[in-house]
Amino acid sequence: MKIQLSHGAGGTIMNDLIKEVILKNIKNRKVGRGIGLDELDDGATIPINSEEIVVTGDAYTITPIFFPGGDIGKLAICGTINDLAVMGARPIAIMDTVVVEEGFEIENLNKIFISMNEIMEKFDISLIHGDFKVMPKGKLDGIVISTMGIGMLYKKRPILDSGLKEGDKIIVTGPIGDHGIVIISLREGISFKTNIVSDVAPLWNLMKKAMDAGEITAAKDPTRGGLAMALNEMAAKSNVSIWINEDEIPIRNEVKGACEMLGIDYLELACEGRIVMGVKAEDADNVLKAIRSTEEGKDAKIIGYVKKEMPGYVIMNTIIGGKRIINPPLGEPVPRIC
Repeated sequence: MKIQLSHGAGGTIMNDLIKEVILKNIKNRKVGRGIGLDELDDGATIPINSEEIVVTGDAYTITPIFFPGGDIGKLAICGTINDLAVMGARPIAIMDTVVVEEGFEIENLNKIFISMNEIMEKFDISLIHGDFKVMPKGKLDGIVISTMGIGMLYKKRPILDSGLKEGDKIIVTGPIGDHGIVIISLREGISFKTNIVSDVAPLWNLMKKAMDAGEITAAKDPTRGGLAMALNEMAAKSNVSIWINEDEIPIRNEVKGACEMLGIDYLELACEGRIVMGVKAEDADNVLKAIRSTEEGKDAKIIGYVKKEMPGYVIMNTIIGGKRIINPPLGEPVPRIC
């Protein structure tokens, strides 16, 4: 068996590979009492005395590298910030590794680093270390950026995607699928005109306001595999079921129309500037109000709730009065989405 593109697409195929190849062969998977590889969360923690440092790592291989709303540099920094944010950590530093193909335009590399710097300056985040490599022409498709983010817990405990409890409300912080449709629209063979721009954005301020407004029980950014994958992972890890209402899911008409034209389930589209979170029922309205006070969260909605029955399932109440089981996708509809 050989690696396929679907093995890196963020769905069940990738998860199976991680469990069967990576987890199976790595023995030391956490530091002390910290969160580690077994949790398969958006990051990990390193306990130091009474404190915990949160760390996260990711690689970005998106094509095209420039797109409406951003570029691979902005994507890498925002993705790193957001992976720390959903664990309840304030981002403080980033390290990067950049690998480019021989012949890559220096002007484009300059633009990418300018994008990275703009986001880091806004949040007082430092780029403290990195590496730069060049591959021979034809051995790499343009550029790959890998990052490691370092953050400090804002509250006493990290937020995990396994923390949902019965009665929690589910909030999505904005319209889903914008990023996925932008990238799909630019791909050869399935291009079409749209005025949608990628939702890629840093979400630390949004997450901080949400935490100040109430108790966040679980959080995840729905990147590869979209909302469907994020909700299924949260339900399975928390041993609960999640019930969502189709008519409450925020999505732009243009995105929904494009999905219908292409035969794509909008629930599986990648987002790069959205968070799906579980919130204590009594705090939900206050948290929603706090999120809506930010530019990135102005269209946030409560889309559902958590139950004990049917643990591991995600069920949607449809607009026609029926129910639909939302299964985890095998992978992202289009590879190299982020």
